[in-house]
Amino acid sequence: MLKNEETHIQVLVNPKQFNFLRESRKRKIHLYGSAGSSKSWTIAQFLIFEKMLKEHDIRILVTRKTGPALSKSAWLLVQDLLRKYEIPFDRNVVDRLITIGSNEMYFVALDDPDKLKSFEKINHIWAEETTELTREDYIQLGLRCRGENLNGINQLYFSYNPVLKPFNKYLKKVTENPPSDVDVLHVTYHDNAFLDKEYIEEIELLKEQDLVYWQIYGLGKWAVLKNLIYTSFDIVPESEWDDSKSGIIGYGLDFGFNSPSALIELRIVDRPADKPEVFVRELLYERKLTNNQLVEKMKELIPENYRTRLIVADSAEPDRIEEINQAGFYCIPCSKGPQSVRMGIDKVKRYFIYIHGGSANLIEEISNYKWKEMPDSAPIDAPVEFNDHAMAAIRYFLEKIELNQPNIIIAGNIFES
Repeated sequence: MLKNEETHIQVLVNPKQFNFLRESRKRKIHLYGSAGSSKSWTIAQFLIFEKMLKEHDIRILVTRKTGPALSKSAWLLVQDLLRKYEIPFDRNVVDRLITIGSNEMYFVALDDPDKLKSFEKINHIWAEETTELTREDYIQLGLRCRGENLNGINQLYFSYNPVLKPFNKYLKKVTENPPSDVDVLHVTYHDNAFLDKEYIEEIELLKEQDLVYWQIYGLGKWAVLKNLIYTSFDIVPESEWDDSKSGIIGYGLDFGFNSPSALIELRIVDRPADKPEVFVRELLYERKLTNNQLVEKMKELIPENYRTRLIVADSAEPDRIEEINQAGFYCIPCSKGPQSVRMGIDKVKRYFIYIHGGSANLIEEISNYKWKEMPDSAPIDAPVEFNDHAMAAIRYFLEKIELNQPNIIIAGNIFES
């Protein structure tokens, strides 16, 4: 518990991380480690209470690689924290700007380089999920963090899980042998006193499932993801997404509460192709939803004239499926049984997948979805069961489709295209 001197607000923080950020005088600060270690939560709290509420005339830039990912993560997190602690603030949704007094916090994605380059006099930068960036992105952020600061030094904050990709070899070197202007703190889920028991159990199950996932998401150590399941996919920018494409429209739904509920829209396009194509879009990816709340969100997200389209949901929750049907939707259970997951993955792999650029969580899942491995790295014929909710929703729907007759589901029900 931390008491903010200016506001007298009692703030719940993880002291190891918060104090590290508060005490560092280095220009660049790297906070990296396992899933569930509260990296983003701590940096957001730090920027609010130590910068926005204590300093004056400062400009903060918060960034991720893509706009949709930024909108669904740091942009929402900062606002949730401000509301949680009842801190008054002004918000400009169009410019993604939060203002408190004379201080400004901008949220700008790195896929909008012209807008980024237009920024001057930045005092602090937070790059969330730094492993998404390129070396050029990293350099550009340093060049932007040059504003006059009467409160002290300008600083850049980097938070991420240690998944090795081409640029991340540089990040790995930084964490292992920090340059003179860099401070590094490695954290794990053990450093998060507020993590719920269910998520801890989910992380610790990785020890039995896959050593690489355990290395990255459990121990927070650098490792390379191999044996990825899906490779035939592409990301379609939001500006190029065409909702008028013909073909089946349906939905996959994976239930959750402590884990996210995931609702995915799928459209199988009617056009000649070497490989059948499916266009997918993340509509919902949210934790702590009761079924009533889920149904209300589905009513908001699925147009009324589409509510009789097929929804295929997790068969382990028949009561929830029944409640969805009573609300006017057409929802059926997925297929479950021996090898059903493996067979469902085989169905999905028949398609080339086009992913809506705003599907931040879906993109993250599919980019990291992998087969379990033996200690010698040989793949096992089963996926790692971690951060796979959107993957399950896609599989639920496509396993019901007869590829040669795409307007007929295998269960025998015909639905409109």
